[in-house]
Amino acid sequence: MTLVQMQHRPTHADARADLVHRTVDDAMEAAGPQVCDDMTVEVALAVMAGAHADRLLVCDEDGLCTGMVTRAQLTTVRDSAAYTDRTRLRDGLGDRGPFASPMTTMAEADHAMRYRRLTALPVVDEQGSALGVLALSR
Repeated sequence: MTLVQMQHRPTHADARADLVHRTVDDAMEAAGPQVCDDMTVEVALAVMAGAHADRLLVCDEDGLCTGMVTRAQLTTVRDSAAYTDRTRLRDGLGDRGPFASPMTTMAEADHAMRYRRLTALPVVDEQGSALGVLALSR
């Protein structure tokens, strides 16, 4: 006779309760490549290619996270009529954020990401230093 191990299959209610109680700290990925906002778009694209990354966290001269850029965003900037080889990341970032705190609940982060149509969200500490990235599962 063979023993069969049964696995608990989470219900929708279980998954929802998990989102309410878990925090971003429980689910975030490592920060990954970080670049300074004075880097040119072309160099940032090269860093991204070398790191095999789809996104880069962008920091200011004090090491504080100012945002995140994706390959698609950088390509759009590079292909624009206003682009020059001196165009810096800070020129195309716009507003700071949005960001999540490690103590943000997964439910709050999920809502914010879906509302803003984001696939990833930088996670920063109280001082603004990057801790990681929260990405939607694919």
